[in-house]
Amino acid sequence: MVNKTRALVTAALCATAMTSARAAEAPALDLDAAVTRASATVRQMTADEKVILTHGIMPLGLSKTMPPIPADAIPGAGYIAGIARLGIPALKETDASLGVTYVMGARKDGATALPSGVAQAASWNPELLYRGGAMIGSEARAKGFNVLLAGGVNLMRDPRNGRTFEYLAEDPLLSGVLVGAAIRGVQSNHIISTIKHLALNGQETGRKYANALISEAAARESDLLAFQIGIEQGQPGSVMCAYNRVLGEQACASDWLLNKVLKQSWGYKGFVMSDWGAVPNIDAALKGLDQQSGEQLDPAVFFGDKLKEKAGADLRWKARVDDMNLRVLTAIYAAELDKYPATPGGKIDFEANGKVAEEVARQGIVLLKNNGVLPLAKSAKSIALIGGYADGGVLSGAGSSQVHGEGGPVVSRPASGKGVWAGFIAQQYHRSSPMEAIRAHAGSAKLTFRDGRYITDAVEKARQAEVAIVFATQWETEGLDLPDLSLPDGQDELIAAVAAANPNTIVVLETGGPVKMPWLDKVAGVIEAWYPGARGGPAIASVLFGETNPSGRLPITFPASEAQLPRPKLDGSDWVEPDFGGNPSSGSDKLDVNYDIEGSDVGYRWFARTGAKPLFPFGYGLSYTRFESGDLKLKGLTASFTVRNTGQREGAEVAQLYLVGRNGKAMRRLAGFQRVNLAPGASQTVSVTLDPRILANWKDGGWTLPGGEYLFALGKDAEQLSAPVRVKLAGRFWKD
Repeated sequence: MVNKTRALVTAALCATAMTSARAAEAPALDLDAAVTRASATVRQMTADEKVILTHGIMPLGLSKTMPPIPADAIPGAGYIAGIARLGIPALKETDASLGVTYVMGARKDGATALPSGVAQAASWNPELLYRGGAMIGSEARAKGFNVLLAGGVNLMRDPRNGRTFEYLAEDPLLSGVLVGAAIRGVQSNHIISTIKHLALNGQETGRKYANALISEAAARESDLLAFQIGIEQGQPGSVMCAYNRVLGEQACASDWLLNKVLKQSWGYKGFVMSDWGAVPNIDAALKGLDQQSGEQLDPAVFFGDKLKEKAGADLRWKARVDDMNLRVLTAIYAAELDKYPATPGGKIDFEANGKVAEEVARQGIVLLKNNGVLPLAKSAKSIALIGGYADGGVLSGAGSSQVHGEGGPVVSRPASGKGVWAGFIAQQYHRSSPMEAIRAHAGSAKLTFRDGRYITDAVEKARQAEVAIVFATQWETEGLDLPDLSLPDGQDELIAAVAAANPNTIVVLETGGPVKMPWLDKVAGVIEAWYPGARGGPAIASVLFGETNPSGRLPITFPASEAQLPRPKLDGSDWVEPDFGGNPSSGSDKLDVNYDIEGSDVGYRWFARTGAKPLFPFGYGLSYTRFESGDLKLKGLTASFTVRNTGQREGAEVAQLYLVGRNGKAMRRLAGFQRVNLAPGASQTVSVTLDPRILANWKDGGWTLPGGEYLFALGKDAEQLSAPVRVKLAGRFWKD
């Protein structure tokens, strides 16, 4: 039963996240209500049946050593057999948070690709993430899948992480609220969503043995709080544990993470599935793991006959197996998979779904610099487009979240390596041409394109044009980390040379995360388009020409250099050979990653603590209009303030409220936010209810909110803050 404190916290979060009426949204799953029915089913199961739902395969014929694919399976990430006698459906699983993945074309079909997770988060719009989740969930269902391995919410502790593009933000409140909305959207289709990867999955280098070192307090106040908020708001049917180790234990065999925190402290009723190839041994079951996924990738099938044997000989194991089944069935019944079976061949409205993806891209694009060159006038006579395969498509991130439409990628650059995983980590581009979209806006302007491989040629075309637009790309993939934050392939030099030739140079960044910009003071404009998904081309053109007023705000800090990071050198980068499986190549399996350096001060909080000035701060973003926020008032845990559009055109502002001090100690924590759309001259009063956990610290096994004076400020971003407003709060202590 959810206690009063947790209920109050959940209500506060819902109030904080509200951007508009959500009458069309489906409610979160009711896992509590499904437990009784699940218990009754467990009592009917035989010993053999109790080890059916506990393990499954990856139904892809990637090698001759893999088992045959069951007749009712669909090529995809996972398959767990059902139990026909009891009416329990098989679980048919597909990746991932950005859409139904392409799995190297194994199904010979396509799907709608959402923009990257960090692009979605740049919208700061929970309602939009719900719509995106509902869209990709509907496509998963139409293809016959009833489990979508979505819900990536790990905080960005290191911007070089190869999966930065998949995740959302560096802040626990923003990440948790957004992922909760996305999960609700996915599960509105009577399918199960995961939340992943629990926890502290901060890098791909040595990902199967990187050992996260962190105090419980720091973990609870940062990464774990993001998961906790996401679970409270989204009620995912499943939690996926991570590859890495946490305090010496594999995350998928961590008694502290899975039993003590997730199931006991948070009261989670769903099931924990492993990541693929992340189960070290059968004892992971006692440590809280409920289901072994992609078992061909593990050393053995632990949760089949071996588990049955344990349960038959030991009452403790028997009770654990019953609980494993109870949790899987609870998720199945809460999502009503048995009542609303997903079957292949469902109709997909790709045109409507493409519009959802395009709207996400438009709201997520961030205008970083504008010296008056943007929006582009349609009267421009000549535009030079340079680099980034902008004539063909837009970049996407690789690995298990790779999505493609019909026909697959328009461009594919293979990465080094051979074998079945090589296709997972190719640099691939969606079929959405920025050049064609720009042509549709540019009227009679002359457009030229150069791929940028020869700087001399690009410079000459830039010199001949009124405006030069350089498309710069930074590719990321699961399995590999970035060596640094520069743009690869000589693109920094290309941009500097083009800018020297044409003062009206605009840079469009298609990146998975932050990049350094040594050319920033030389260019007239910069927009961060991230990996903009299936309709990225039209979304970029829409912002460039002012059809869309840019409203994205950075969900992650852009450092000026790697020297500003808590770990300037990526742990393990000097001796670990990049490998998709994350396996050691040096003969050592010890790689400690000390997250206690920054503790819970992740991202902008670290910059506030150290005083370092980032290239662009968390929450930053420009508009084609102007906004002012003021009249901040606080009463207890409720804050209200006014947002005004003081410019000449309609636009959206992301109102941000920060805790900046507590009892004389300077702090920096995002305490509330709301996206507000306003006509010119219009204003709106915003009210947010604060989650007390954001203001508190984890201490002595619970949350401690010190009594005393708290300072809050409105922010254009995490650095541009208004004069603080004081409020006195009573002290309190509570447990989850």
